[in-house]
Amino acid sequence: MIQKISSYIFIFAGLTLLMILLFNMIVMPKYVRMSEGRYMVNVKGKSLPHAKKILKSDGYKSLVSDTLFSSSYEAGTIVDQYPSPNTRVKEGRTVRLKIAQPEKMVQIPDLIGRSLRSAELMLNQTGLEIDTVYSEYNSDVPAGNVTWQYPKGGDLLNKGMGLHITISLGVPPNFHQVPNLFGLSKKKAIEHLEKTGFPLGKIFYRQNEDLIPYTVLDQSIAAETVLEEPEPIDLTVSVLDMHDIFNQLIDK
Repeated sequence: MIQKISSYIFIFAGLTLLMILLFNMIVMPKYVRMSEGRYMVNVKGKSLPHAKKILKSDGYKSLVSDTLFSSSYEAGTIVDQYPSPNTRVKEGRTVRLKIAQPEKMVQIPDLIGRSLRSAELMLNQTGLEIDTVYSEYNSDVPAGNVTWQYPKGGDLLNKGMGLHITISLGVPPNFHQVPNLFGLSKKKAIEHLEKTGFPLGKIFYRQNEDLIPYTVLDQSIAAETVLEEPEPIDLTVSVLDMHDIFNQLIDK
């Protein structure tokens, strides 16, 4: 009885092994169709029309499924494919292609009047950078701020590209820029003139009920004017009542 059971077990094991071998050698190859298809052709580096023509001649379909924005490849060039080259693929399979396109262009911000740090931050936010920094004396733009840029604001430029800018060094040496005294009190205006090296000229008074008394209404030389030598600056100051001035003059 035990011998018979052992024989059955041996026969069963043999049949099982035979079935496994038949499955691996006959069923599986048919299932995965290993005997069909051909090795995938390499179309990387070729133009899209040429790649499509090659794939079609080999019995494959093609589909552009992704785009790489880069200046490293000529526009329309295939940079990747799936299935990969030299893998065995059945006929009629759709090959997905990744194609190169020119880098996206962005609008250049206007940097004129901004500080160098502010200009750098603004460019970084748009995907651009500063290429070259020049400097010049400029009495119209405060020192450290941008006076010129190329390309100009509003133009389009490829992402990752750099701009040329010029930074102000302020008023040229040996020149004097007239300060803006409008709105200052008479006392502060005189102090500011002394600090910047300009002598005080004459003081005129004008009745004005809208401003605090003794506020500077006007100056004889326009603010930010650049002079080779400091010149006296006359001030026009507000008063509530001109009689007060006359009384002060009489008392003197």
